[in-house]
Amino acid sequence: FSAGDEPDGSAKFFATAFRNEVLKDAVMRLLNERDGLILGVCNGFQALIKLGLVPFGEIREQEETSPTLTFNTINRHISKMIYTKVISDKSPWLAKTRPGETYVIPASHGEGRFVAPEGIIEKLFENGQVATRYADSTGRITMDSEYNVNGSFMAIEGITSPDGRCFGRMGHPERIGRGVAVNICGEQDMKIFEAGVEYFR
Repeated sequence: FSAGDEPDGSAKFFATAFRNEVLKDAVMRLLNERDGLILGVCNGFQALIKLGLVPFGEIREQEETSPTLTFNTINRHISKMIYTKVISDKSPWLAKTRPGETYVIPASHGEGRFVAPEGIIEKLFENGQVATRYADSTGRITMDSEYNVNGSFMAIEGITSPDGRCFGRMGHPERIGRGVAVNICGEQDMKIFEAGVEYFR
């Protein structure tokens, strides 16, 4: 949101900044030499996907066939609670969850629709890189716009790098705390930061 209402504004800003050779080198050393983790939520996911850190695990230029995030199919911002189903626990960020579990978390974005060529999506599923998908309250994966709020291909909500250490998603698992969404039924705590901390212990 720091880049205003320009389409891809914040993602373009972050991607440009992190393609600076000093920052790019620092990020790649974090991953390759220090066994680091990277998490991108909402605008952060947009930045990671524009950089190539998801799904490729490295900073690279985008190609015509690269996955991206674009405008919601309703052509406006959405802000609501969503159901997200864990598909793969390949990522250390999801170590406190199990595949098949469904969580209810906030979503708030105007450009969250995941799109990619069919062949790339197939590879993401084969590699276990599709981490989370939009679902209904029963955990059923769905393209229904009531639940797949942005119209993402294959109801994909979050993806990872090949080794799982970079994780990008549109939903906000960090928006949790005492007095937050107390009137919402369903499990909200994915313990995502707890899992990240324990990875280094």
